[in-house]
Amino acid sequence: MKAARTLARHEARLLASLALWPARRRPGTAGGRVFGYARGQGPTMAALAFVCVIETFTMSVLLRHWPTPHGVVLALDAYTVVFVVALHAACVVHPHVLTADALRVRQGVHVDLRIPLETITAVRREERFTQERAPGRLDVAVGSRTSVTLELAQPVRHMTLLGRRREVTEVRLHADDADALVRALTRAGRRAGRA
Repeated sequence: MKAARTLARHEARLLASLALWPARRRPGTAGGRVFGYARGQGPTMAALAFVCVIETFTMSVLLRHWPTPHGVVLALDAYTVVFVVALHAACVVHPHVLTADALRVRQGVHVDLRIPLETITAVRREERFTQERAPGRLDVAVGSRTSVTLELAQPVRHMTLLGRRREVTEVRLHADDADALVRALTRAGRRAGRA
């Protein structure tokens, strides 16, 4: 029951992103520098939404003589289109945020990890297109791609979507302007006394 409530809350937050996106609102970014990551997935998400629209139209035509299945399938297909657009909207309105004391790594409404700057021991620009699972590492990939790697001095607790706790000491993430993020983190590390 708890998992069902968690998934319902997650879906509500996804759908709320649809209202935030056209309003250009980005919750949780006040006082910080924003680093987007959704630009690279835009064409893929648009293509997926287009395929869903075509499938909706096709099923509507095929089932037009059977009212009950037609109504059910049409509702499910229409919701799928909305869901796909909401996934992209959530990524746009929930960017990574660098503040004076932490980096907030996000991915839509799935991942929201606060990393104190003093725990970051190394930051590097590193393009990776395949992500093998490893203990202590969190991959926040966009289109199976990460572009920045962070190494941490001490574990940071990450809560998965269904509430499982993981301790991570390495985080790989993607940013549209990865070089700017690496420079900003390097400057922030110098200010914090890190080499």
